[in-house]
Amino acid sequence: MSREPKRMEKNARGSSKIVIYISVAIIIAIVIISYIIIGNVIGAKKEQQEIAKQNQENSQVRENEEKIVSEVDNENSESVSTQIGKTVDESEKENTNTNVNTSTNTNKQNTSINNTNTSKENTTTNSNNTTTNANTAKEKVEESKEDKEIVFIMPVEGEIIKGYAKDNLVYSETLQEWIVHQAIDIKADSREVVKAAADGTVTAIKNDPRYGLTVIIEHDGGFKTVYSNLLTAEFVVEGEAVKQGQTIGTVGSSATFEIADDTHLHFEMLKDSVYVDPSIYIK
Repeated sequence: MSREPKRMEKNARGSSKIVIYISVAIIIAIVIISYIIIGNVIGAKKEQQEIAKQNQENSQVRENEEKIVSEVDNENSESVSTQIGKTVDESEKENTNTNVNTSTNTNKQNTSINNTNTSKENTTTNSNNTTTNANTAKEKVEESKEDKEIVFIMPVEGEIIKGYAKDNLVYSETLQEWIVHQAIDIKADSREVVKAAADGTVTAIKNDPRYGLTVIIEHDGGFKTVYSNLLTAEFVVEGEAVKQGQTIGTVGSSATFEIADDTHLHFEMLKDSVYVDPSIYIK
């Protein structure tokens, strides 16, 4: 009988421990669950606060945007209102002034362009007229020179002993052959004075290897006279302007190609650098 109570006491103690353990476990579980619940509640409150704060910020941003939009709308409204508030007459006056200013500026530009073009045309016309007048004057001078009849005189008085022969040959006593003779030989005594056949300018005084001492005078109208077989030519110098009948030299015998002939003046004439018969032009 004594063992039974002890066993029962032992079992009671064991049951008490189990109850204690279970109670402790329950308490721990309750604590953990409470902690979790409290944590969730606190997190929910924080989340709500953050959401509220964000909503407040968004609301402030929307208010600012609405304020800006409202200000812009007000400005546009004022501008539109100003335009709408103008009367029809004021609008027409503004349009008229604009058109008048535009037309005035356009007319000014057109006038300036027209004046510039007119000035250019006048300048071109004046230049053309000047050129034309200059050409006309030059042509008149040339025509007057050509039309002016130049009268040539005999450079020395005497008989023509050998005539002009360009197409026909003449016999040369000196060369003993038939030759072309593009001059006239005027018989004259030695030292006979030779005169300028017409007004002109002395362009050359030279010793020609064939026709001896020679003086060349250039005249108007493209004429040129050549005085050869001279004895002297000290009466004139190159570049000197001479008058018709002025002494230019004396007759001699310096032409080697005509040394066998009587003393004479070998007289040539050219028109535009072409030999011509002097007897045709001598009066």
